[in-house]
Amino acid sequence: MKKLLYSACALAFIACGSSKDASKENDANVDQAKKYAETITAKDLGKHLFTYASDEFEGRNTGEPGQKKAVEYLKNFYISQGIASPLGGNDYFQEVPSEYLSNNRRGMKLKDSENVVAFIKGSEKPDEIVVISAHLDHEGIKDGKIYNGADDDGSGTVAILEIAEAFKKATDAGKGPKRSILFLHVTGEEKGLLGSKYYTENPIFPLANTVTDLNIDMVGRIDDRHKENPNYVYLIGADKLSTELHNLSEAVNKKYMNIDLDYKYNDENDPNRFYYRSDHYNFAKHNIPIIFYFNGTHADYHQPTDTPDKINYDLLENRSRLVFYTAWEIANRDARLVVDKPVAEKK
Repeated sequence: MKKLLYSACALAFIACGSSKDASKENDANVDQAKKYAETITAKDLGKHLFTYASDEFEGRNTGEPGQKKAVEYLKNFYISQGIASPLGGNDYFQEVPSEYLSNNRRGMKLKDSENVVAFIKGSEKPDEIVVISAHLDHEGIKDGKIYNGADDDGSGTVAILEIAEAFKKATDAGKGPKRSILFLHVTGEEKGLLGSKYYTENPIFPLANTVTDLNIDMVGRIDDRHKENPNYVYLIGADKLSTELHNLSEAVNKKYMNIDLDYKYNDENDPNRFYYRSDHYNFAKHNIPIIFYFNGTHADYHQPTDTPDKINYDLLENRSRLVFYTAWEIANRDARLVVDKPVAEKK
């Protein structure tokens, strides 16, 4: 009996110790996540966006000179941060041929364009890929007016830059993600989600190895519905393929940010059909769980008045950090996300 009691006590002691160790490990992970998330700042986001959505970039129309300046800006940022290209060397462009673009856009002849790709290799599960995406293009110049696209989607583009920098700082300190992160800036979204379509048809990494796509498209403004409660973001698609992704997203927000997560546009019967209208959908079609982060439309949507001075940079900071935290949790959890729902076909 004494031996049994001794064994029971020993096991209880070990279990208690293991529980304390696990708790310490979790606390350390939270502290690390916060440390690097705090490098994502309103000031740095604004610095990027006042350049990226300036007249110099001529509205970033697919294949046009302003869009070429935009992709060079993104490439030079990644080089300056020492964030590698998955294509090797200084080649950060996945070329998207004019023939492909034009064939998918009937009646419109489009010029060669490119997706911009950068990559941080995972420390333990490098073959599993977390994609963070945003579209780099906008409407260009119409009737002599420049459509700067500061919110659409300059906001998502610069959010990725800051998120990438945060992950790189973590990696340099030996705290990098266990899974690999692909930072994917896609072209031709305004022409029909063409850059993301091209990527999913010509993936750099097998789609079977792609764990999720966190897509950021318009996260710098406030819509009419939230004028009294500006600390919000619309989430679309988180529960469409993976219950686990939805639950993780909710838990991450509660743990770190406490942003009001609005699911209005996640309703299958919503007439706006936003789930089908941004680049994440090309991943979802391939059974890859996604989250679409979105602030809703506003009076400057697809207008020349969508300029960087109208962005709420504190909100952009909060939403960018939320995406970072979510990516951090997905990239560092033990098991990859479980897909437990069928693909939602476009109706």
